[in-house]
Amino acid sequence: MKKFFLGTILLALAIVIPLPTMAAVDVSVSFPLPPPIVFPAPPEVIAMPEANGVYVAPNVSEDIFFSNGFWWRPWEGRWYRSRDYDRGWGFYDRVPGFYFDVDPGWRGFYRDHSWNGHPWNYERITNERLRQNWKGWNNDRHWEKQGSWGIKGYQARSPQQRQALRNQRQEQYQKRPEVQRHQQQMREKQGQQKQGQKQQLKQENKQGQKQGQKQQLKQENKQGQKQGQKQGQKQGQKKPQGKQPKEESEHKK
Repeated sequence: MKKFFLGTILLALAIVIPLPTMAAVDVSVSFPLPPPIVFPAPPEVIAMPEANGVYVAPNVSEDIFFSNGFWWRPWEGRWYRSRDYDRGWGFYDRVPGFYFDVDPGWRGFYRDHSWNGHPWNYERITNERLRQNWKGWNNDRHWEKQGSWGIKGYQARSPQQRQALRNQRQEQYQKRPEVQRHQQQMREKQGQQKQGQKQQLKQENKQGQKQGQKQQLKQENKQGQKQGQKQGQKQGQKKPQGKQPKEESEHKK
């Protein structure tokens, strides 16, 4: 009976008593932020051929892209994004989807004004103009329609060819040493988190059992007190019985 009562108490505690430490488990993986990039002025960008809605700042020594309202930059095999080009960077836990549409040789093409052997008369876009127009340009595929991104005599690849290139670039990206190091760090951090969560759950279970035992003892004490009070009341209500005093019995004779 006691075991059943204890199980009932523990079950009630598991349902009723909140566990704030459980809600505080941090499932995110934190990494250091990349070093800041100094911009003497808002960067100009150019539209990336065959990557709709993707822009790159060619005059910045590090790769920095703009896509879908965010600035993006890779660093040490990881990706970071921000609403601003010069601050507010936050870790992004995957590779942005647009990246595998970007030709890895774009810097050389930019320097030579030639995209895969075709003259490339790219257009420089100010930061203000980008902010004002990027949504509309994305929706109507503006740069693709404007002379194929300024590439003369260039015929865009078919969807099948683009997908094959995406797959190839993704395989090459995964082989980069910095990317492999980052993936190993991710696995290690996730393993540490899982171990920490197990230990936390174990500690919470112990605390829950202790609380359940305290509640049980408290409940048993209350029941014991009630039973004692009832017994005392019953004894007080009973009339005393016994032999009459000797003097009283002799007087009656």
